Amino acid sequence: MPLFHLLILALIQGITEFLPVSSSAHLILLPALTDLADQGLELDVAVHIGTLAAVILYFRKEVLLALKGTGDLLRGDFRSGGARLALNLVIATVPVVIVGFLLKVTGLVDAMRSVAVIGWTMLVFGLVLYFTDQRGRQERELAQWTLREAVILGLWQALALIPGTSRSGATISGARMLGYDRTNAARISMLMSIPTIMASGVLLGIDVVEQGDALVMRDLSIAAGMAFVAALLALSLMLRLLRSVSFTPYVIYRVLLGVVLLALAYT
Repeated sequence: MPLFHLLILALIQGITEFLPVSSSAHLILLPALTDLADQGLELDVAVHIGTLAAVILYFRKEVLLALKGTGDLLRGDFRSGGARLALNLVIATVPVVIVGFLLKVTGLVDAMRSVAVIGWTMLVFGLVLYFTDQRGRQERELAQWTLREAVILGLWQALALIPGTSRSGATISGARMLGYDRTNAARISMLMSIPTIMASGVLLGIDVVEQGDALVMRDLSIAAGMAFVAALLALSLMLRLLRSVSFTPYVIYRVLLGVVLLALAYT
């Protein structure tokens, strides 16, 4: 694949992954609305892995805490903050793994990759994000995250497997409904992305390795590296902006894009 095409994919993924506008939808729309070839799910996963590395680096303190907590869980100690965080992340990942597997084996994952579906989800879940953000309380922090809330946010995350919903948008909406302020809602959402992207990366990574195509592996590595840089910059900027800006600008973008896509799909 041409380097320019890989750069576009990496920038789209890196910039949109942590914004509540659905990075996957933008990756689907790229070939659907341009003359560029469909990059395929393998490259989609590669750029997601690039953003995964970025979020691990950015939240390295929380990641190390969760890793230490995993050791506590294996020893049967559920009392530490790290153990609770690790357990919550595992529980929050279970629904998306189950639903994702079902969508893959039934073929629905490909059937939903359409402009019409993305148009509707952009519009509807953009409005959901607006109302949850405006009505949500601002009183809770990451350290207060409970097992019950992990299950709830896990279901929100599974819902985001529908293209255009936005994984970060859905989980942020759920966290705002539970009373987390904007910054902590985003932190929970980003941390939840780590095991989720890992799971999807392993699933499709097996197919890529089995192909044994060195050229494909080169393209995947380049795309992942560029997505990592773009995502790290975008993540830092978004979390700084959340201290003074609501999610309304993203809602406006989603609604406008949704209307345009629906117009294209039905005319």
